[in-house]
Amino acid sequence: MANQAHLALLKAGAVQWIEWRNQNPQIEPDISTANLSGDNLRGANLQGVNLTKADLSNALLVRANLSGADLSSANLHNAKLIEANLSTANFSVANLSGAILTQADLCHANLIGCDLRGANLRGAAIADANLIGADLSAADLKEADLGTAKLIRANLSFANLIETNLIAADLGEANLHAAEIIGAYLYKAHLYKANLSKAHLTCAYLFRANLSEADLRGANLSWANLKGANLAGANLKGANLKGAKLDGANLQQAIMDNTISEE
Repeated sequence: MANQAHLALLKAGAVQWIEWRNQNPQIEPDISTANLSGDNLRGANLQGVNLTKADLSNALLVRANLSGADLSSANLHNAKLIEANLSTANFSVANLSGAILTQADLCHANLIGCDLRGANLRGAAIADANLIGADLSAADLKEADLGTAKLIRANLSFANLIETNLIAADLGEANLHAAEIIGAYLYKAHLYKANLSKAHLTCAYLFRANLSEADLRGANLSWANLKGANLAGANLKGANLKGAKLDGANLQQAIMDNTISEE
């Protein structure tokens, strides 16, 4: 339960909250389970605050500092977190569906099992974040930085990953069905057994990526760079490989029925 004194200070406004935090740097505020739905917390210093199971749905958290905060199981549905500092925060099993996280810093954040359906993550920094089992279906991740992020078994179906940085990201067994991955950077990305059926990977950079046993049925890989990629056992049935670079790629036991390639 929230510490009522801490909650009252937060509700009193930014000036009192900031003054109190500056005077009491040793105190770790407890705002857990509090109802902050729709509250204006723009620019608030919530660094390291306990916000577990708090209701922050529709809250205004633009440029707020939530680094290191515990938001596990919190409700942030439709919250506005534009340019917020969320680095190293714990969002495990939190609801961020429909949230606006454009240009937010989520580096090293814990997003295990997080609901990010339909979230706007354009230009967000998500490098080294843990998104194992997260649901990012229909999320907008255009130009986001997901380098070395853990996305094992994450749901990214229909997600917008255009020109996204996924260098060395772990997408093992992830669902990327019909995702827009045009021009994305997937150098050394791990996509073992990933579902990329009907995904749009035109001009994607997949140099030395691991796509072994991946489902690429009907995927558009035209002009993609697959040099040195591991496609062993991958299902490329009906895939478009026109102009794709496959020099040094491992195609052992790959299924190539009805693929479209340059004549």
